[in-house]
Amino acid sequence: MPIENSLSDPFNQPGLDLTDSELRETAYEIFVGACRSSGGGRPLTYVSQSSGRSSDKTSSLPSLQRSLTLTTTSKVKKALGMKVKKKEKESHGPELNGPATVGELMRVQMRIPEFVDSRVRRALLRIAAAQLGRRIESVVLPVEFLQQLKSSDFQTQREYEIWQKRNLKVLEAGLLVHPKLPLDRKDPAAQQLRQFIRGAREKPIETGRHSEAVQTLRKVTMQLACRSVDDYAPDTCHWADGTPLNLQLYQVLLEALFDVEEPTSMIEEVDEVLELIKKTWGILGIDQRFHNLCFSWVLFNHYVSTGQVENDFLFAVDNLLLEVKKDAKSTLDSGYSKVLCLTMNSMLEWAERGLLAYHESFYRGNIDLMQSILSLGLTAAVILAEENPHENGRRKIDDVANANVDIYIRSSMRKAFSQESEKVRINRKSAKSQLNHLPALCMLAQDVTDLAFTEKEIYSPILQKWHPLAVGVAVATLHSCFGQEVQKFVSGIKELTPDVIQVLIAADKLEKDLVQMAVEDSVNSDDGGKSIIQEMTPYEAEAVIVDLVKSWIKIRVGRLEEWVDRNLQQEVWNPKANRERFAPSAVEVLRTIDETLEAFFLLPIPMHPDLLPELMSSLDTCLRDYILKAKAGCGSRSSFLPILPPLTRCKGGSKLNGVFKKRDRSQMLQRKKSQLNTIDDKDPYDIPQLCVRANTFHHIRKDLEQLEKRTVAHLKSIGIRDGIINSSRKNFEVSLASCVEAIQQVCEAAAYKIIFEELKHVFWDNLYVGDTSSSRIEPFLQELEQNLEVVAVTVQDNTVRTRLITNIMRASFEGFSLVLLAGGPSRNFTLEDSSIIQEDFRFLMDLFWSNGDGLPRELIGKHSVTVKGVLPLFSIDTCSLIEQFKSIMLTDGHGSSTKSRLPLPSTPDQWGPNEPNTILRVLCHRNDKAATTFLKKNYNLPKKL
Repeated sequence: MPIENSLSDPFNQPGLDLTDSELRETAYEIFVGACRSSGGGRPLTYVSQSSGRSSDKTSSLPSLQRSLTLTTTSKVKKALGMKVKKKEKESHGPELNGPATVGELMRVQMRIPEFVDSRVRRALLRIAAAQLGRRIESVVLPVEFLQQLKSSDFQTQREYEIWQKRNLKVLEAGLLVHPKLPLDRKDPAAQQLRQFIRGAREKPIETGRHSEAVQTLRKVTMQLACRSVDDYAPDTCHWADGTPLNLQLYQVLLEALFDVEEPTSMIEEVDEVLELIKKTWGILGIDQRFHNLCFSWVLFNHYVSTGQVENDFLFAVDNLLLEVKKDAKSTLDSGYSKVLCLTMNSMLEWAERGLLAYHESFYRGNIDLMQSILSLGLTAAVILAEENPHENGRRKIDDVANANVDIYIRSSMRKAFSQESEKVRINRKSAKSQLNHLPALCMLAQDVTDLAFTEKEIYSPILQKWHPLAVGVAVATLHSCFGQEVQKFVSGIKELTPDVIQVLIAADKLEKDLVQMAVEDSVNSDDGGKSIIQEMTPYEAEAVIVDLVKSWIKIRVGRLEEWVDRNLQQEVWNPKANRERFAPSAVEVLRTIDETLEAFFLLPIPMHPDLLPELMSSLDTCLRDYILKAKAGCGSRSSFLPILPPLTRCKGGSKLNGVFKKRDRSQMLQRKKSQLNTIDDKDPYDIPQLCVRANTFHHIRKDLEQLEKRTVAHLKSIGIRDGIINSSRKNFEVSLASCVEAIQQVCEAAAYKIIFEELKHVFWDNLYVGDTSSSRIEPFLQELEQNLEVVAVTVQDNTVRTRLITNIMRASFEGFSLVLLAGGPSRNFTLEDSSIIQEDFRFLMDLFWSNGDGLPRELIGKHSVTVKGVLPLFSIDTCSLIEQFKSIMLTDGHGSSTKSRLPLPSTPDQWGPNEPNTILRVLCHRNDKAATTFLKKNYNLPKKL
């Protein structure tokens, strides 16, 4: 797309009231007059008019009558670097019916009618006759024309009046408005000329050789035109050499170098015509400096005004500006400097319209044009910087081109980004894109990537001639533009969605591509590209993704925690309500965890292995909390063990009435049995419900193993290497450990609850109370067997069932020991009772062995060691027990043979046949006088609580 054509004309300043046609006619008059003098200061030669029009064109204008025959390539075009067209190479003379001479060609080029040309030549002949021996520079042509021509020389009175006004306007412009030398406004001659011109505008003056008005005009104009630094110089008149009038007139002449019929071409006779145009330098006050500057502007203006079609003109301007740059350095002329700055500003302003958005104006097919315009604009900028160093700040002249290119790159990239952004927005609204579900910023990221590579391939090679880090600046600008979009996008994120992740991943990929391009471009730079890289503030897209995923994890886990708290309070642990015999809430928790993991691996993110541990840890903690809350309130071994009663002694030789106690005990057992058969569904911690809890914990443990396998499969599916996968196998460690601990606690709590709470009426409250033979273990075994059947039916897993039954066995063995050693004063044993006790214990062990269908003998034997070690003490006579007790006490340093009393031994962690407290307790429950006497004498124990 061509750059906008409008230009600010540096030569068209306020005060010049001359139209294009008036300037053209005046310039032509000067041109013909200068050529008649034949240059070199030679005086005008008089030629008689009697020879007619033909002699007018042949003998009086030798320089204008030069033949148009061309034999060589144009030196001017060659110097300007312009291409020689095929038509020019094949040209050998004037075209048929075309101009035959240089003068005729110039008339045609300047669009001067033949009758006007004839009138000008006649006037110049008359001037030459009247001013014999004078140089053309020493006359004021408008005044001379007014004196030599009358109304009769014109076709109409109106034409005459227009011609007269034009000459007066030229005099006003050259002598009053833009004089060569500054003019005092109060100058008498100036005031007189203003008054004269004002009157002529109101009423045309009479012109001609004998016109008094013209004589008056001549006198005034000569006073003004002949002013110089030396106050007066009669050989030179300054009436057309004031700036910018002289430049406008010279511009009109130079524009004649372009073919009127083919504006995009320069005439083939450019060398000859330009040689004649230079003859006007004396009248117009032009030198080589002004010529170079004016010719540059004319070429540039013509290129722009003709639609920017002929790039040769632009290449010529670029070359000619190098000469202008040299001229500018070698002159201190303030007038020249002013025009130079105006011209360079206009060129730079136009060039920057394209360079500040070069993607809109240039493409692969016209990239050479961009180089010429860039070169032209930068040359103009450097010239301006050199002319106005104080306006350039601290920036060095050498840095001007680099700084300007930096501005062009950043501006162009911002505009290109804006266009790409708008294009994406429009495409997203179009019906065609409804099938494309890619987020807008993802599409923009791809477009920006393409834009960056296009910039590097097409534009950067040109820009790098003036800016070594062109690619880096371009990608840094794109990075900044897209970064602003990313910032706005991130600030609007409310939740993690696939679209959000897509955009952030696209942003991260774009950033890496842009940084890579910047690094590659900066390898050979002075700072290694640090300045560019530092400019590229990271998007931190990965960090944003990580934060979003962490927030996602927190929300998911938070919801699960709320669900756990709410549903555990409503959970029904009754096996009758749960066909699977484990809690539905556990199933739901595990399902939610599985769904959360599934959703996590479906997130299109590249950092699954990095974030998985946090997710797993959070889920593990949540599941552990479920387990802890599910087992809370179940109790433990210590919750159900009875408090050991104080030591007492038996009343020697006494026995309770066995018959009465047996009948009373039978009624009590019947009541307790009816209560046992009625399960309290409202008790969340009865034995069946504890069994359901154990099942639940076991189910969680088993399901976690499957969950870990699925996690490993997910990792493999996204290509994660084995090392990371192996580390992920340690997931849910806390929950698994909590499951094992919970199963153990529940099994232990259930076991001790059964023995010391559920069966208290037949065990702790009944076994061996009163008469040993009438309160044996059979009722306890019957009800214990019923409880074991409930456990066997309710607990599903063999391992958990075995663990629970083992704990029941351990609790029953421990309870049996407590009955014998800490059963209180209601339990008294004789030596004869020892066989009953041993037999009852064998019955208890046989229940758990169950003829080989129960627990292994080795396991039963392991847990029965303590009881078996204590039982022989009940078959030892009292005196021997007392001696054994004393011996152990003295051996262990608990007492002295000289003391009358032995100290009371402390309660041990474990009963044993050689443990003094154990032996003492056997004596406390021994129903004979010797034991009672020993206990009273040594410890003064009471007979009852």
